[in-house]
Amino acid sequence: MSQKVIKIINPLGLHARPAAKIVECAGRFSSDIWLQYNDKEIDAKSIMSVLMLAAPVGAELGLRIEGSDESPARDALEQLFATGFGELE
Repeated sequence: MSQKVIKIINPLGLHARPAAKIVECAGRFSSDIWLQYNDKEIDAKSIMSVLMLAAPVGAELGLRIEGSDESPARDALEQLFATGFGELE
């Protein structure tokens, strides 16, 4: 199992576009992937669940991955968050 804390750095926080990118990225991997925020843990492969987190800029999310490809999944999601979902100026 892999765990990491990741921070939302894009100015608008976790809205529809970033949520879709998270789900698309997570869906490329067979591992189970969860995000945690404000005592909620959700399936990162579910668009509705990711949207329901409603995490603002600066929020720190727990990322938990379990499965055969957890290392590349973690790397891909870390990169996605680190680039601000492509929304940084």
